Amino acid sequence: MKKEKLNVRHTIFVGAAFLAITAFWQMYNNVNPLILTNTFHLNELFTGIIMAADNVFALFLLPLFGSLSDRTKSPMGKRKPFILVGTLISVALLIQLPILDNMYYDSPAVSKLVMYIVVLALLLISMSSFRSPAVALMPDVTPKPFRSRGNAIINLMGSVGGIIYLIITSILYSEAKTAGKEHVSYLLLFAIIGGIMIAALIVIMLLVNEPKWTKQAEEYELRHPEEINALDADADEEKNDDAGNATADSSKLPAPVFRSLMFLLISISLWFISYNSIETWFTTYAAAKWSMSLGEATKCLTIATAAAILMFIPLGYFASFIGRKKSILIGIALLFVNFGVCFFYTFFSNTFHPILFVVFSLVGIGWAMINVNSLPMVVEMCKNSDIGKFTGYYYTFSMAAQIVTPILAGWLLNKVGYFTLFLYAMVFAALSFVTMMFVRHGDHKAVAKSSIDAFEEMDS
Repeated sequence: MKKEKLNVRHTIFVGAAFLAITAFWQMYNNVNPLILTNTFHLNELFTGIIMAADNVFALFLLPLFGSLSDRTKSPMGKRKPFILVGTLISVALLIQLPILDNMYYDSPAVSKLVMYIVVLALLLISMSSFRSPAVALMPDVTPKPFRSRGNAIINLMGSVGGIIYLIITSILYSEAKTAGKEHVSYLLLFAIIGGIMIAALIVIMLLVNEPKWTKQAEEYELRHPEEINALDADADEEKNDDAGNATADSSKLPAPVFRSLMFLLISISLWFISYNSIETWFTTYAAAKWSMSLGEATKCLTIATAAAILMFIPLGYFASFIGRKKSILIGIALLFVNFGVCFFYTFFSNTFHPILFVVFSLVGIGWAMINVNSLPMVVEMCKNSDIGKFTGYYYTFSMAAQIVTPILAGWLLNKVGYFTLFLYAMVFAALSFVTMMFVRHGDHKAVAKSSIDAFEEMDS
């Protein structure tokens, strides 16, 4: 009998939604701060508060819409109605933002700023309405034994979406095209991202048969109960190895494991505070300190992302040999050192030098080393039936950090100076290194993964 395997083509179709979502959030994080500060002349603190709003909404709306989609019944499935309606509303709202930006520049008025913020809030809500259903679609249509590989492809599709956005931006908004302009229109960029979202929606609606594929996944699991039972047994065994006296049916973590979990979750918050400050404020910083255009600044972020993708598979093998904790500590050290290089560089030069591309590639590698191993360390400390709950802990701490850091970093930029950005990132990276040293559980030297498996743990 021919061995059944993951349907890669189906998974790529499902991943189209994640590609579009990632492209949108890359644009939102990079461009929206520029519009708020350059066009509407909001200070960095208020800009930071607005930039944190998506994470505040996500804390409440992602679980809400995910739960609503779980209970939805329709001929097209549980998730596709949310993806259809959410995408169409989001694209309609998305196009309004650069139009309002241009209108305000031509004729400033408080009413236009208010309209921009209202449209932005509605856009964040509409994006949240289909984000969880889109992510949940892959597990729905993929049998349990293949979900790791499926998640690998989904994350890779997300990375492709981010790279596509960065390449488009670097072409449309190069130094040659934006130099000397008092105002830059982002209408074409927003229209292209909207087009990508519509293209992804067409793929989902026409090529993804959610009810049929979900039924096929359920039938596979019924045909192969031994594979499902083996997965559960392996998860419980790994949990017992790390948790010492904990048993598979324990309802409470042993005190040493609980302490490790708390220190790990605190570490997650700290390194997200560090990295997200750069992700949110770098394009604004680069324009202010190095006189870089948006296109030039996003090249740095493109290189960081590309370096992470190219090194992700080798890093998966690397972690299997030295362990997750050591890999994370090395990744944090890379962040600290390279953020430090950027911090001191600014004191000696007010222009960008290509050597910084190397620095940002090392930042990307360091961030990948952290994300490859952090979520697996969290779920390693729980029993198999609690994986969803512990994954929720991971996202609660990471998203809470992303609420705080745009505001706090923005306040420092506004009140102290732009030179504080990389120093701020260094301090919180160093703090995460310290707290990570107290993590004693969740490390597991697994057998080296195949090339496609290695992608499964990449954080989006």
